Amino acid sequence: MTDTLLNHLIEGPATAPPLLLGPSLGTSYALWDAIAPELSIGHRVVRWDLPGHGGSAADLIGPGATVGDLAGLVLALADSLGVDRFAYAGVSLGGAVGLHLAVHHPERLSSLAVICSSAHFNGASPWQERAERVRREGLDWLVESADARWFTQGFTVPRLVRDHREADPQAYAACCDALAAFDLTDRLGGILVPTLLVAGREDPATPPAHLRQIADAVPGSTLVELPGASHLAPAQCPRAVLTALRAHLGGGARLGMAVRREVLGDAHVDRAQERQTPFTARFQDFISRYAWGEIWTDPTLSRRERSLITMTALVAHGHYDELAMHVRAARRNGLTAEEIGAALLQTAVYCGVPAANSAFAAAQRVLAQEED
Repeated sequence: MTDTLLNHLIEGPATAPPLLLGPSLGTSYALWDAIAPELSIGHRVVRWDLPGHGGSAADLIGPGATVGDLAGLVLALADSLGVDRFAYAGVSLGGAVGLHLAVHHPERLSSLAVICSSAHFNGASPWQERAERVRREGLDWLVESADARWFTQGFTVPRLVRDHREADPQAYAACCDALAAFDLTDRLGGILVPTLLVAGREDPATPPAHLRQIADAVPGSTLVELPGASHLAPAQCPRAVLTALRAHLGGGARLGMAVRREVLGDAHVDRAQERQTPFTARFQDFISRYAWGEIWTDPTLSRRERSLITMTALVAHGHYDELAMHVRAARRNGLTAEEIGAALLQTAVYCGVPAANSAFAAAQRVLAQEED
């Protein structure tokens, strides 16, 4: 890896939609350790380090740096990976980078998630003072208060505190310069990409009011507030942040739900949704995202062909209640009663006569109801 690029980690299939994850000041891409592996199931996840943090070279920025400079480094990284358009999620300073990209380079973003961040960081003076002291004294004095600034009382992530301690003071100070100069308050109304805002209700650095300000200004945005979460919500409340990101990024889930309704019918899906509980919610999401959002939307096979395959598999495993549902789906997908019968007759040869007998009985009930 060349020193002209931000240090980064890539996870997930090379053909999956790209998702770039930005860190908070003082941390590394380890901030995403509890979330990135889950997101990489359906995305090509690229986590990156700020200059002088983690494995990124300190001299990628210098005194007087801006958030625009950091955004330029992110775009250079994306270009080096052949990524033209990507989803982006960032925390604090990483979130500010995302806002800059949405304002100045909207053609590069497919969606934006801003987590525990702001359109401004309470004026320039505090950051200028911090930068000056870090340049004089280093970071030890600041590391002592990391847990109080990042987490609620009694919580810590030693790896992130270590990253803070090991960051390059000059690069850290340059990042403070960037925060001092950052203010996109008057530009938020021009952000048109789908935008999620996540606030930690216990966050002293960027309290919920900062995220509400963005949500009120960005058309069509969504705001999620996490009880008990402080500034580094992805590390402290990973499951809640993951759930919010999945819902935001889940074009597959939305598309899957649409396909599920088209194939199974509104009545069936509505009943399934009504029966959903907190215990079954993730399973229902799994069905929508993967079975219906990825498999059934794959254009390689037609829906008629998928119905034939599905019915055969259900007969082979003896899932006759599920078979009845997919006989209805097969009719919605254009199969005639004769074609369904022919498919079930073939299962008599390859799955056994008793299995086919039960399958014909289940299918006959569905077809009779349809005639009635």
